[in-house]
Amino acid sequence: MTLSPAPAETSTLAVEPSLVQIRAAWFLMGSTAGQGSERTVHRVWVDAFLLAATQVTNAEYARFLGATGATEPPFWSDPNFNHPHQPVAAVSWFEAAQYCEWLAEKARRAYRLPTEAEWELAARGGLEQRNFPWGDAPPQSLPDYATRWQTGPEPVARYAPNQFGLYDICDNVHEWCSDWYDPNYYSVSPESNPRGPEATKRKSSRGGSWRHHIKASRCSARSSIPPDFQYSDYGFRVACD
Repeated sequence: MTLSPAPAETSTLAVEPSLVQIRAAWFLMGSTAGQGSERTVHRVWVDAFLLAATQVTNAEYARFLGATGATEPPFWSDPNFNHPHQPVAAVSWFEAAQYCEWLAEKARRAYRLPTEAEWELAARGGLEQRNFPWGDAPPQSLPDYATRWQTGPEPVARYAPNQFGLYDICDNVHEWCSDWYDPNYYSVSPESNPRGPEATKRKSSRGGSWRHHIKASRCSARSSIPPDFQYSDYGFRVACD
């Protein structure tokens, strides 16, 4: 994979990410072993879509900042967070959505944030009802688990992807989704292409975090924060119709 240059070397031109095609499929969403918000396990249909192979990096985000004059994230100059190949961190949901809008306009493609259902289908990589993208082995079994994520997220794509070709899909930083968050949404979720509830006070996110005691999340694990928050372990990856 060709990664973007360092922020100091970027221009204001948008560069499209490497995209992975996720085929249309039925899958079992949720988990009987997880928290209440992950129940009940239910069958969901998701139309085909494209998902970026990696989380949006600082190098990619620098192009957006240069083109739009948007405000830099809080940790932009922190050496623990500003390597060009690290995922951009501490962006709010609104900023992530603005990036997608900018990229869509420049590339003339329908870039956006993924839905929770799209994200979980992609994260599973075809391993139905397994806990993690690699199966059921605990996160501690990952290569170099004890020495990674010490002071911030790792540069993207350093380790093997899941079976769909997606890197860091359940670790590194939480990834914003397009859905508003309701812990009880699964009880009313439609069977086909669920897109979340009506507006609430929080936006959904998925994936693990470098700040957590357990660094990788289960595929079905759900999280959320208010959309204007800028946490040091929140980033995003883009989807495309």
